Amino acid sequence: MTMETPIGQATSAHADDAPLLESYIGGRWAAPDGSRATLLQDAATGVPVARVGAAPDIPAAVDYARTVGQASLGDLPFHRRALILKALAQALTAAKDDLYAVSAQTGATARDSMIDVDGGIGVLFTYASKGRRELPNATVLVDGAPEALSRDGSFGGQHVWTRMAGVSFQVNAFNFPVWGMLEKFAPAFLAGVPTIAKPATPSAYLAAAAVRVMVDSGLLPDGSLQLVVGSAHGFLDHLDARDSVSFTGSASTGRMLRRDDAVVVRGVSLTTEADSVNAALLGPDAVSGTPEFDAFVASVVTEMTAKAGQKCTAIRRVIVPAASVEDVVEAVRARLAVRVVIGDPRAESVTMGPLASLAQRDEVRARVMDLVAGGGEIVIGSLDEPEVVRADGSVGDAPDGAFLAPLLLRFADARDEDAEGEVQPDAGPAAARSAAVHEVEAFGPVASVIGYRTLDEAVRLANFGGGSLVATVCSADPDVVTALVAGISPWHGRVLVLDGSVARTSTGHGSPVPHLVHGGPGRAGGGEELGGIRSVLHHMRRTALQGSPEVLTRLTGQWRAGAATDDGIHPFRKPLSALRVGDRVVSQPRPITLDDIEHFAEFTGDTFYAHMDEKAATANPFFPGRVAHGYLLLSWAAGLFVDPAPGPVLANYGLENLRFVTPVSPGDEVRVTLTAKQISPRESEEYGEVRWDAVLVNERDEIVATYDVLTLVAKEA
Repeated sequence: MTMETPIGQATSAHADDAPLLESYIGGRWAAPDGSRATLLQDAATGVPVARVGAAPDIPAAVDYARTVGQASLGDLPFHRRALILKALAQALTAAKDDLYAVSAQTGATARDSMIDVDGGIGVLFTYASKGRRELPNATVLVDGAPEALSRDGSFGGQHVWTRMAGVSFQVNAFNFPVWGMLEKFAPAFLAGVPTIAKPATPSAYLAAAAVRVMVDSGLLPDGSLQLVVGSAHGFLDHLDARDSVSFTGSASTGRMLRRDDAVVVRGVSLTTEADSVNAALLGPDAVSGTPEFDAFVASVVTEMTAKAGQKCTAIRRVIVPAASVEDVVEAVRARLAVRVVIGDPRAESVTMGPLASLAQRDEVRARVMDLVAGGGEIVIGSLDEPEVVRADGSVGDAPDGAFLAPLLLRFADARDEDAEGEVQPDAGPAAARSAAVHEVEAFGPVASVIGYRTLDEAVRLANFGGGSLVATVCSADPDVVTALVAGISPWHGRVLVLDGSVARTSTGHGSPVPHLVHGGPGRAGGGEELGGIRSVLHHMRRTALQGSPEVLTRLTGQWRAGAATDDGIHPFRKPLSALRVGDRVVSQPRPITLDDIEHFAEFTGDTFYAHMDEKAATANPFFPGRVAHGYLLLSWAAGLFVDPAPGPVLANYGLENLRFVTPVSPGDEVRVTLTAKQISPRESEEYGEVRWDAVLVNERDEIVATYDVLTLVAKEA
């Protein structure tokens, strides 16, 4: 994958009529100097679309993000940011038809536009939901349980996440101008870090259109999102340890960024997602005629043709049993013939559009020739210009369009063996014969078929890619799946296991989802994006706090044992507006009798021997004899701390972190202390969540049970 495809200077008589793309910096749109503008053309027709002028003012963008952007986002808790993401997704959804029209100029069919535009919108919706469900309504995220650092509890530690103090500079690739931008923007925004988005030049006009919708919505906090269109050469010179860079592009550019002083010396955080020769592996059980074989072929064809194969996750190597090579080739040929119509994406019958530009098409052709020179044989398709369906429905040539037919190559000698045919058991990625198939990525509708003889060989072939974003394992045999997945996982960021049961419901080989991490080791860049809240944490710093319970409570917003408490008004009588962390109730003791235990056993049906058989219970190493049910104790604890009259407490919706510590025997007493531990108002509701610290002790002050009680409490009485 290349970060940007070179675009030639304007040659059309109407080139000067193409609009000059503006950057959005410092809260306003600004046009660059257009005296030496680069022309961007419609990928299907060559008609001028836009012009990209001189480099934007990156230092001004960085300064505005660090000052205005940091301030405006810092005032918002996670839930407020999440609600803004939801509203932005709704605004983009309302503008989707317009974005699709712009997307068609990049060569994207309606289905391709759905992957890019709807996919990006879906990321915003997902992070909006996860932000409200999985993060507190606060600006600091507590990480893990508190650590006791003194015997008497007067000194302790707590890990917390706080947002980075600078800017997230995001460099995106040309193939997904909307999704690629929003999948980086959403977690940064949720973390509270302002974004500077740098789209790749060939499709910058689509990224700019999406940003304009977001800006015009009026939802963006000042400085939270800026767009720089044009060359970003030297942008690292303006960044330091406060900042992060998220880069999607070529491995060579990624290596260059990684060596820059900004990263090596000044400590800029860098995440890269680079080119990847992803693989799909067919199990020996998945022969022609099985659901797995059909699902495999369908996946290969989809990945060859969606976005005209311009996907960093596309299948490049089709690794199949040697006996199935011909069957796979013929099945791919048949499916391409039935499913694929090449042409202008605005024509209704077209299912595959052009590549992003003529230059990109020429680049793909050159890489295909490298594959041929490396031992590949073209068995489906041709490098000749294909006949295509034009926008008016006619069929013919399109000399100004960047069209290329799907190409499948076959490598007969790409196995990991020496000249005498002996397999090298410890061969590394560089040891493959016909190494080109494992090294050269033709970033278009191109894939290569490789045969294997054993599962071990299939694993080695997949790993010869040197690190990939994704691989598919297609088999219904559990032993085959286990062997292949275990062997390839260290070299792949994501593994899809495909069989007949998920053929219709699978999200697909080439579709990263916001819930799971997107990235891969080695050649794929070693980075990690998406993955739910994991990617939010990429824009935050973890700090180990140390101090007294009072200090830790104040800094984290979560009550710690030993911090101040208030035993005045019963906390269940306080609405959220009056409730404070540390408000608590201490119950009266309640004695436990043998009759209580037997009644509970009969009433619930829980007649486990530890509660009903004195001899058996005494023989148990954990009990002194018959003991009370843990759930009996929890039920009584609720009766001890609940204030029964109607009030601001609306509902109890769960317990978390429950531990039974000390058994309770007949004759013991228990009492409970319930303390408001964390208070989280719901931004869009008239109630909030309260987490209570519950501790049940016996008459000897030994801890019987600990847990968190979760309740919903009205904001006002």
